[in-house]
Amino acid sequence: MSQLKITQKRGLAGRKPNHRETMRSLGLRKIGQTVIRPDNPMVRGQIHTVGHLVSVEEVE
Repeated sequence: MSQLKITQKRGLAGRKPNHRETMRSLGLRKIGQTVIRPDNPMVRGQIHTVGHLVSVEEVE
């Protein structure tokens, strides 16, 4: 199963509350922080919500 490497690129100051909660549920709190998450529809939906704040790479 492939996984996604998600890195926070922008801060959360002044963002909508649902964007902040989505970033928290992904496990991201600081700019430059990286997490590895499974590639599934739930995570893809979260990335779609905050795509302008993160960068995503596929890893094996």
